[in-house]
Amino acid sequence: MEVISIRNAYNKTIAACFVGYIVQAIVNNFVPLLFLTFQSTYGIPLSQITLLVTFNFGIQLLVDLVSVGFVDRIGYRASMVAAHILSAAGLILLTILPEVLPGHFAGLLTAVMIYAVGGGLLEVLVSPVVEACPSEHKEKAMSMLHSFYCWGHVGVVLCSTLFFGIFGIDSWKILAWFWALIPLGNAAAFLKVPIAPLMEEGERGLSLKELLSLKIFWILLVMMLCAGAGEQAVSQWASTFAEKGLRISKTAGDLAGPMAFAVLMGLSRAFYGKYGERINLDRFMIYSSVLCIVSYLGIALLPIPQLNLLACAVCGLSVGIMWPGTFSRAAATLPKGGTAMFALLALGGDLGCSAGPTLVGVVSNALGDQLKMGILAGVVFPVVLLAGIVTCRKIGRMNA
Repeated sequence: MEVISIRNAYNKTIAACFVGYIVQAIVNNFVPLLFLTFQSTYGIPLSQITLLVTFNFGIQLLVDLVSVGFVDRIGYRASMVAAHILSAAGLILLTILPEVLPGHFAGLLTAVMIYAVGGGLLEVLVSPVVEACPSEHKEKAMSMLHSFYCWGHVGVVLCSTLFFGIFGIDSWKILAWFWALIPLGNAAAFLKVPIAPLMEEGERGLSLKELLSLKIFWILLVMMLCAGAGEQAVSQWASTFAEKGLRISKTAGDLAGPMAFAVLMGLSRAFYGKYGERINLDRFMIYSSVLCIVSYLGIALLPIPQLNLLACAVCGLSVGIMWPGTFSRAAATLPKGGTAMFALLALGGDLGCSAGPTLVGVVSNALGDQLKMGILAGVVFPVVLLAGIVTCRKIGRMNA
């Protein structure tokens, strides 16, 4: 009975972590919906406004890196509460600072910087907090956790589109305050829910130097980079495929491209989250990698636009397990990896999220805006990821 009671208490922690990933989806995906509004309202060039996305993820990368030095010192609870408060503060200040700071853009940039710090902290903190919770099937919990980022992404786009349709785009500040209520409420939850330590009492996690000396960690880091790259290389270009290939509107393109990708990615993670105890994680990741390679080839080589778009959606299904699966594999392989391991893996994943779309764009541009050829170049990511999974599996068998 006592064990059941403890697990029920930690179920509240896991639920709060699920909401934490919804918060990260809000801070990453709400502002891009307002780019044209910022341009018309504040008279800021669109080329300058798009820097907000680069700045957001750049700050998150920096937080991934520096968090190794302070999260363990101040504790996971304080760090988690701070992450949520910063996320809420950035969303609220988004409605205030552009009006009071000269040039408007400085206000937008400051607000984005504040919520980006919160988003970066959530990236580092949420997965290890779930991993530390007592449960029989940690891989299931990890996969279900990451599905909530997908549902958050879908929810932000759909709810915002509905709100703007009813109340008008000029009411975006009200919606920003509404979205800010979610991290504020979850910050209050993290003041109360139990948080289990990553290490048993008296145990010490691996130092940064020890971690970086391990060959298996570098393989896991490359896998994480490829997981992020393989996901975003297609996700970021799916809308362009829909608009150019099918010649449909921007709104319809977003729904047919990135939305379908996000929904199927979420379904993949939710499926493993529900049935994971019956499925071998390594095998599931291997099959998913093969499907990912096939989907990339389908996007690049099939001559029919509708099939290209279908391949984009299938890619979302195939990459769903990659990020959470690599986290779970790392936690099982290096149980003493500690905060440093999770922070560096988050850093690797975020680098991949930047590198994947960049490679596709550079290759496409070099070949005369041949987007299909850019996607074809991106197939290197699922191929390397597949090699990493197989190598980790062999190492595991050798050490067994």
